[in-house]
Amino acid sequence: MAGLKTRNEIRFILNGEHVALTRVAPEETLLDWLRLERTLRGTKEGCAEGDCGACTVLIGRLSAGRLVYESVNACIRFLGSLDGTHVVTVEHLRGDGDRLHPVQQAMVDFHGSQCGFCTPGFVMSLYALWMRSPEPSDAAIEKALQGNLCRCTGYEAIVRAARAIFSYGKAAKDPLAAERKAIAEKLAAMKDGERIEIGAGKQRLVVPADADDLAAVLDKEPGATIVAGSTDVGLWVTKHMREISPAIFIGNLDGLCAISEDKGVISIGAGVTYTEAFSTLAKRIPALGTLFDRIGGDQVRNMGTIGGNIANGSPIGDTPPPLIALGAQLMLRRGNKRRTISLEDFFIAYGKQDRQPGEFVEAVHVPVPTKGTKFAVYKITKRRDEDITAALGAFLLTLAKDGTVAEVRIAYGGMAATPKRAFSVEKALLGRPWTEATVDAAMAEYARDFTPLTDMRASAEYRALAARNLLLRFFAETSGTKAPSQVSRHEAA
Repeated sequence: MAGLKTRNEIRFILNGEHVALTRVAPEETLLDWLRLERTLRGTKEGCAEGDCGACTVLIGRLSAGRLVYESVNACIRFLGSLDGTHVVTVEHLRGDGDRLHPVQQAMVDFHGSQCGFCTPGFVMSLYALWMRSPEPSDAAIEKALQGNLCRCTGYEAIVRAARAIFSYGKAAKDPLAAERKAIAEKLAAMKDGERIEIGAGKQRLVVPADADDLAAVLDKEPGATIVAGSTDVGLWVTKHMREISPAIFIGNLDGLCAISEDKGVISIGAGVTYTEAFSTLAKRIPALGTLFDRIGGDQVRNMGTIGGNIANGSPIGDTPPPLIALGAQLMLRRGNKRRTISLEDFFIAYGKQDRQPGEFVEAVHVPVPTKGTKFAVYKITKRRDEDITAALGAFLLTLAKDGTVAEVRIAYGGMAATPKRAFSVEKALLGRPWTEATVDAAMAEYARDFTPLTDMRASAEYRALAARNLLLRFFAETSGTKAPSQVSRHEAA
């Protein structure tokens, strides 16, 4: 972009210190930097894949003019993504005088720690919860701890500690609350509208100034790795040792973080996180809110983006099947040119999407189901908040006045090389009465649509059975009957 200024340093605040880094490797994680360069070793390394929560820290950032603090996994958060943020580690917590912080003291008094390895992560997750909800419900506590694993005390002692934190101090008097205005001003000053470019060759990273600048950068470097929330790309580095240079970091990028609704269509910028989208989607399309609560833990939802979940083309991505069932449209951009395609047409084959060199996902447009339309999403995993999905089914149904199926869209993840609609099943349902007999006949068509694989997540037989049973569940829930004969027969198959 003509006249755009660039700088060669990442700027952020670490606890109470201003940091400016001119040497940053594209694949360098926040966790490694904290432990190895800053010797802040309260933040632990456990799984190195964003699952156990031992590495939890808080990231403060400006969002729509407000300073928000969110728990994140430092093990898969790249250093290059931190420009204009406030990083808070467990070492920054403090109470009055020489006392422990209220969250820490509650953990001590309620015996929430034994070996202590996972404790700093629990403390930081509870700290984030306490700051936004000083007297949380049990449901809120459990949700806040979804991304933290404990194998010592068990969760009951930790939950009791969480219930009691408010009695140890007031969140409004916490340093992060007292310093909020000053920190917000410092972060706003860092947002100078400049592009960041650091390194060269295999050690190069770029942070575009905004979405227009991202288009310009990709036009020159179409093979670059785009990193949004890094909940997927982070594992490319920590588990597969892949090179990602040149890396382009787009988290919290102006022009990609808006969510709005117009004429019954919700438009979601590619950089909108699950957390940011939750309130709108949970209100307008409740089934998506329920699904989002089962995508990892708070740390993953605070980092992961809907656009990234679509763009990486994973066959087990959680959001594409329900968005396909809803009839979502995808906006792609290359330079100043944009095109809109049906989301289901974006996925061509395993690892291949309808995206031209230099083109990126800019937004997804999601129609809100009309009154009378039934919509549901079901996710099958070994653990309730498991990131690795064995199968996921999404169902949209509209019945005519005579009870026949006027519209039906069924999409699955985990059943094929890409997220895919069950066209044969839909055809067998369309125009027929929404009855047990119709559904039973349609279930025979699944073999035409899917030939699932056996892998570490599930066997082919399990996936095929689960897919059929999810349709039975949808029928039972939408028809007001439990359909006991069919459920028992197919579950026993």
